[in-house]
Amino acid sequence: MKPEIPFRNPIRDKFQSAGRMDLWNDVPEKDWSNWIWQQQKRIKTLDQLEKVINLTHEEREAFKASNDLFNVAITPYYASLMDKDDPNCPIRLQSVPAPGELTIAPEDMEDPLAEEKYMPVPAVTHRYPDRVLFYTTHNCAMYCRHCTRKRKVADPDSATSNRVLDEGLAYIESHKEVRDVVISGGDVLSNSDDRVEYILSRLRAMDHIEVFRLATRNLVTLPQRITDDFVKMIRKYHPVFIHTHFNHPKECTQEAFDAVARLADAGCVINNQMVLLKGINDDAKIVKELNHKLLMMRVRPYYIFQCDMSQGISHFRTPVEKGLEIIEALRGWTSGMAVPHFVIDAPGGGGKIPLLPKYLIKHEGKEWTLRNYQGKEFVYREP
Repeated sequence: MKPEIPFRNPIRDKFQSAGRMDLWNDVPEKDWSNWIWQQQKRIKTLDQLEKVINLTHEEREAFKASNDLFNVAITPYYASLMDKDDPNCPIRLQSVPAPGELTIAPEDMEDPLAEEKYMPVPAVTHRYPDRVLFYTTHNCAMYCRHCTRKRKVADPDSATSNRVLDEGLAYIESHKEVRDVVISGGDVLSNSDDRVEYILSRLRAMDHIEVFRLATRNLVTLPQRITDDFVKMIRKYHPVFIHTHFNHPKECTQEAFDAVARLADAGCVINNQMVLLKGINDDAKIVKELNHKLLMMRVRPYYIFQCDMSQGISHFRTPVEKGLEIIEALRGWTSGMAVPHFVIDAPGGGGKIPLLPKYLIKHEGKEWTLRNYQGKEFVYREP
């Protein structure tokens, strides 16, 4: 008998491998593909970063001034996506400190979404009626410069101990109205497989918990984290939803494609939450390309977030009109699956509020005058 020909996915061929920077050319593949090695070898110091990219004077000074405020950590994999000569590279802008981080705008807040205000126990934010946010770690594979949770992420004092973790689980177990748990951090996949399984098994044993969501950017910054062992474990706890965070088409690599495929083949539902960032993705063509690539990867474009009011990220913020402009350029011009919700997570804990371009022109009695994506008006009369 002829050997079976393995299935070759032609869609995967549309994506490029991340490759490697020269610094890591001699690293054995068994190490490069090992997520623990990637975490251990993260770029954390100015000297390390100087070996990877050609820093500008402004970047160098921003690094020195900001590192005590918010640490730098970049996986070798994600660093390999950076353009070493272009300070405006969208990957570099998300990874490397910029002078804008040192400016605290009058509108900036330490906790813009009032997560601490709605925190009945240290590891849980309970704002919505039937769902909670569960903090399980203060660590991330990479510390994104636009992080909304800078007050906690990378701060050892905010680490979730086993005792705090169990207090959070006890709270969730005692609140029968909770049916949906967003498991976050930091990044939930910065936890070991054993710790993730402990959390999932405890939640799945609660009759009132219907679904949980793993909030992770590892698919973008550390796709090596999605191992065969992890996928085998996750299959036991369905339904499992994954919320991830691709911001630019350059992040859609073959490595990311493969990591997503493992999760999707294991039955996970994967959604993307893009943050609208000035100079990175505040362009409808870029967002459309990103969303088309995500759909090919079996990731649903779920949200576009207006950049939060966190301290030191005002240089990333766009006018709200920019988000509406992007939705206008997507709706009708591409499939509805590629059109996410544009939302503002209201400062002060008001929750996510969706915004749409003005498609309703007039409403009188039972007659509704509507505008389509081409600007043409149509009348809908209620029976």
